Amino acid sequence: MSTDLHTTMDPTKMGVGRSIAVLTSGGDAQGMNAAVRATVRVGLYTGAKVFFVHEGYQGLVDGGDHIRPATWESVSMMLQLGGTVIGSARCKDFMCREGRMKAACNLVKLGITNLCVIGGDGSLTGANQFRTDWGGLLADLVKDGKITQEEAKKSSHLNIVGMVGSIDNDFCGTDMTIGTDSALHRIIEVVDAITTTAQSHQRTFILEVMGRHCGYLALVSALSCGADWVFIPEMPPDDGWENHLCRRLADQRSRGSRLNVIIVAEGAITRDGKAITSDQIKKLVTERLGFDTRTTILGHVQRGGTPSAFDRVLGSRMGVEAVMALLEATPDTPACVVSLSGNQAVRLPLMECVQVTKDVTAAMASGRFEDAVKLRGKSFANNWNTYKLLAHINPPDVKSNINVAVMNIGAPCAGMNAAVRAAVRMGIIEGHSMFAVYEGFDGLAQGQIEPISWNTVSGWTGKGGSMLGTKRTLPGKLLEKITLNIAKFNIHALVIIGGFEAYVGGLELLQAREQYEELCIPFVVIPATVSNNVPGSDFSIGADTALNTITTTCDRIKQSAAGTKRRVFIVETMGGYCGYLATMAGLAAGADAAYIYEDKFSIKDLTANVAHLVQKMKTTVKRGLILRNENCNANYTTEFLFNLYSEEGKGIFDCRLNVLGHMQQGGTPTPFDRNFGTKMGAKSILWLTDKLKECCRHGRIFANTSNSACVLGMRKRGLTFQAIADLKDDTDFEHRIPKTQWWLKIRPIMKILAKYDIKLDTSEHVDMEHVLSKKGNHWK
Repeated sequence: MSTDLHTTMDPTKMGVGRSIAVLTSGGDAQGMNAAVRATVRVGLYTGAKVFFVHEGYQGLVDGGDHIRPATWESVSMMLQLGGTVIGSARCKDFMCREGRMKAACNLVKLGITNLCVIGGDGSLTGANQFRTDWGGLLADLVKDGKITQEEAKKSSHLNIVGMVGSIDNDFCGTDMTIGTDSALHRIIEVVDAITTTAQSHQRTFILEVMGRHCGYLALVSALSCGADWVFIPEMPPDDGWENHLCRRLADQRSRGSRLNVIIVAEGAITRDGKAITSDQIKKLVTERLGFDTRTTILGHVQRGGTPSAFDRVLGSRMGVEAVMALLEATPDTPACVVSLSGNQAVRLPLMECVQVTKDVTAAMASGRFEDAVKLRGKSFANNWNTYKLLAHINPPDVKSNINVAVMNIGAPCAGMNAAVRAAVRMGIIEGHSMFAVYEGFDGLAQGQIEPISWNTVSGWTGKGGSMLGTKRTLPGKLLEKITLNIAKFNIHALVIIGGFEAYVGGLELLQAREQYEELCIPFVVIPATVSNNVPGSDFSIGADTALNTITTTCDRIKQSAAGTKRRVFIVETMGGYCGYLATMAGLAAGADAAYIYEDKFSIKDLTANVAHLVQKMKTTVKRGLILRNENCNANYTTEFLFNLYSEEGKGIFDCRLNVLGHMQQGGTPTPFDRNFGTKMGAKSILWLTDKLKECCRHGRIFANTSNSACVLGMRKRGLTFQAIADLKDDTDFEHRIPKTQWWLKIRPIMKILAKYDIKLDTSEHVDMEHVLSKKGNHWK
């Protein structure tokens, strides 16, 4: 959270005497409702009056019943709904001064001087224009006798804060816009469905996705499914692309592939600005290659459906930050947009972001495509470069004489295979010979090691679990056999993909270097576990998929409770001692409480939670959802909580118990985990390649420094390599968790949104940043 002038102010008093209006404008996006809900509830929490503006700017202009007070209960059961419950509309009236005067009059009459706008760049530009005109609009309204001088004085300044809701992720300054992750879910669901039928008939599928001016959806979808080709507006194909595309598809078929996938952004163009259509590509492939080709245009399917867990958490966090930004703003504060940078909520000047977004369009229009990719931010450029490497470059003729082994350690999780695929293919591109180690450190000790090829990992991005097989065994007692096999197979580097065991195993290998020279090779640990408990990384591969599984299940449970009324569900989640899944699922599903090991609780807290639910049953929201992390407390077990709530709720509510179990580890990986795994796998090989050059002496690899054994992790705003040895001090080995965990700061948000009387920590200061200095920080 953030603060400026209010470091000592009670957050529950910040909004007293003030009014906030929230509206959604432009195209709808999944997750907008989460942002609206958070804005309303946190606004009410601060003591402010909060108003819905129905039908976007049109509602602002029309006034009357379109601007209505919002209550705590009026935003209940909104989280899981797609679109926007308060409506959105294109509004020509607001574009002219007369329309903005009507809107200003409506706000002044209701005493509203704080406006939260959730929409795309056009909607946010309109908001800034409204703010710029505000003083003049009020003067004209006084002159026309529509408001009094006193009313004008009370409403002399309008604060504007924006949140970007757009499935295209086309707004510069934020890593992700609200709705993008959900749209990727829809696309990948279709790709997975198409893949099964296409392989049955050896077909080529052309998939057209949204993105008139931005190719983000197309690009990340292509990365996430391993598409053969992607067309995006920011980087048109070179002249003669038709021949290149046909050669590539034919080459894939000759290698034994039964399926070709081509993804096209609706705004795809050639170098000279002519449209590239899916029909045009279909005609080319059919006539030149004779392949059975089908076209699917996704259209508004991408806007629909339930928002993903990521978008719900994103919308909720953005809503909280937006309210704080509004209440802290002064007349000199520029209109800002709340953005995501890595895992951090940041504030950026609205019009700087709008300007850079327009600069991208201008760069494309003038043929400066390299500039367009750079202006999109480092994240977009990294996605593009990773895609090109993994999809378009043939393995080199000259080999490096380096052997790299890839292995999975710990429990299986979705996204592991995407990381393996990327590591294998990037290794082959670098000229290395790649080896697969089956069944973890057991397999390394027993010699279950085989060469793995480009084609072997084809189609692995969408497969859950671990294709290599994985075990929890640590290497400590197997070192003799492991070193013999490292020597026997002449392994020069290791990629270890897994959970806490992978991290501890890496430490054991590092410590054993003194005893075994064979272990003096560079290796990298890539965190992959649903528990998200590996030191050195804010996110682990697999956690997003597990989080979506829990959230979807909780949605169904809440729906059941809404039908029967007066019912409380107690749900146990995985995570070991790490409360990440329980906390984030609690925020995404709208839970009343989430019990975790890191946030100690007593019988007093349990009593308060029961009392909270008793009060809740007196409202129109007659249901409850309680999450419990599996190892949060040895005595307050899931069964104990169920019995306690059942006993105390007699005659008021009844209870049901759900233990989600291993379903949280299964399923196909989400787009986030596919993309994250792909980037981590590719980056690990590039790092190892550089490290191998550093460690090579007279043709031999000898790596004995601590920085040659690293964890590759997401830290705040970027992917970084950290020496495994340096992470020991931040590790609670007994409970298998890092000592510092960023997401614990988000827990109060969940409690506030569930209407608990707690204090929001506003001590962490967030300054207004500048988008032009940020562009190098994007990661997603």
